[in-house]
Amino acid sequence: MTERLKQLWAKYYEQLTYLIFGGLATLLNIVLAMVFRSFGMPTTLNTVLDNVICILFAYTTNRLWVFKSRSRGADALREFGSFIACRLGTMVMDVAVMWLGADVIGPALLPAAWLGLWFLGVKVFSNVLVIVFNYVFSKKIIFIKKK
Repeated sequence: MTERLKQLWAKYYEQLTYLIFGGLATLLNIVLAMVFRSFGMPTTLNTVLDNVICILFAYTTNRLWVFKSRSRGADALREFGSFIACRLGTMVMDVAVMWLGADVIGPALLPAAWLGLWFLGVKVFSNVLVIVFNYVFSKKIIFIKKK
């Protein structure tokens, strides 16, 4: 059984490590969002700030452990620039989803007592969208393996 697990780990290393580190980045994102919200920070600022912190965390983990990038010099700068550009794109999506869901729809539909739980639900939903887009961008645009 151990040999089979090693084979599966080797075969799906990239997807599994992306899932692990993506899960950690998502957890960090959600925790930061809830902490910032508890300080009364507006949703848009909250989302931008938690994204900036998580982008730095994600770049480091993706580069070192998920995609094992060995880029140096100009290639490393291209990689970093494309990572930041793509993550800024998904940050804009996250801000839009959070603003619409937490600031517009939630207060229009729910009593104030439910808004904290609603905020958390919208944040989780938004993170699912962000994870999918970020993986595709990382795989197809940012960490391209040279042949």
